[in-house]
Amino acid sequence: MNRFVENAVKRYPELEVCKNSIEQTIACLIEVVKNDSTIFIAGNGGSASDADHICGEFLKGFMLKRELTDAQKKSLIPFGEIGCDLANKLQRGIKAISLLSHPGFNSAFLNDVDGSMSYAQQLFALGRKGDVLIAISTSGNADNLRKAMILARSQGIKTILLTGERHGLCEEFADLVINAPACETYKVQEYHLPIYHAICQAVEDHFFGK
Repeated sequence: MNRFVENAVKRYPELEVCKNSIEQTIACLIEVVKNDSTIFIAGNGGSASDADHICGEFLKGFMLKRELTDAQKKSLIPFGEIGCDLANKLQRGIKAISLLSHPGFNSAFLNDVDGSMSYAQQLFALGRKGDVLIAISTSGNADNLRKAMILARSQGIKTILLTGERHGLCEEFADLVINAPACETYKVQEYHLPIYHAICQAVEDHFFGK
């Protein structure tokens, strides 16, 4: 078992039931990052905040500093004091986009077209074959996420569903499903945090660990 997953299960023994799907998700994301593809993340309400949280862990150092390579630093040094400052402070990131992060677009599409398809529209415009969508829905029935997952499948974009025990409609369109061992929304969300922290730690360690 991956040591980060093992640690999460040790702290939250109930997660034993979904440890295999967590490890499969880690393997999937590592492959996506290896191919220089993009991780898209989306959710609603509290899960929208989780989507932004995951994105933040990927874009900058989470548990590790992720210092630039010597070659990356060297490319910045010719730009003087600011270049040196950038070389010393920037961190290597993993390409991740939260589909919550475009409020102007989201409000326009809601007003002009169909708000339930705003995630699907962004994925259609930005996504490419080989990318992955992490959809977070505590019930597994979020209509806007289901539409985005259908779009993803049509475009060769992998889909990972982070959900609870209810086995909602979104599962049909997921390549991987992590079922947190709860049904009530707040309990599912409480389990989602250690799950995606373990995922982010494991992916980060694979690429930036010593």
